Amino acid sequence: MAKYYYVYILTNENNYVLYTGVTNDLQKRLWEHKNKINEGFTKKYDCTKLVFYEYCESIVDAINREKQIKNGSRKKKIEMINRFNPEWLDLGLELA
Repeated sequence: MAKYYYVYILTNENNYVLYTGVTNDLQKRLWEHKNKINEGFTKKYDCTKLVFYEYCESIVDAINREKQIKNGSRKKKIEMINRFNPEWLDLGLELA
């Protein structure tokens, strides 16, 4: 059975703040963000809405992709989200 690693972007209710992360269990990680389990950026800025994700087959690829996205401009992140999810729907609802 193949194991996947996910790179994802969360935002807040107003789509203002963007957070990029990586995980091997997207559904569990989203639950942690929505329930504010961990202290940090997503809890402080209420980032609970999944607007982008992609999967990689290795953790090394996922971490490299996360770094690539994080190092990109806000404009590039928004363009990427708009291509993937033009209405900025909460994709986490599909995973529940």
